Amino acid sequence: MGRIFLTVSAILSVIVLGILFWGLVSGKEQPPAASGAALVSVQVPALEGDALAGETLFRENCASCHGDNAAGRDGIAPPLVHKIYEPGHHADGAFLLAVSRGVRAHHWPFGDMPPVDGVSQEDVQKVVAYVRALQRANGIN
Repeated sequence: MGRIFLTVSAILSVIVLGILFWGLVSGKEQPPAASGAALVSVQVPALEGDALAGETLFRENCASCHGDNAAGRDGIAPPLVHKIYEPGHHADGAFLLAVSRGVRAHHWPFGDMPPVDGVSQEDVQKVVAYVRALQRANGIN
């Protein structure tokens, strides 16, 4: 009886090890996302007025972290064209506070956002108009 148990145990061990080995060699690894790659796809509407001025200000002050068209950047900063930033959750004033005071990380694992120097309250309002236009064009109201 003991010999049969050892034989069955040995056979089962070989099968388990074989399955584990097969899983390791046959599994396809997913390549890591490129750091800085856009996190969301953003449709850009025709812009005018403050939203158009905000686009330029965003490129100059925000895009290096939040990506082109506020699509975010992998490993760097979140997309602003995202339901988390809809007006009912993050009102326009939240953007002003973020720019003037910085923000502690609370929704995303990117770390804290430092204050952005040299951007006036009027500039932030134009940037917000741009971000809100992008959000509306992408179904975020």
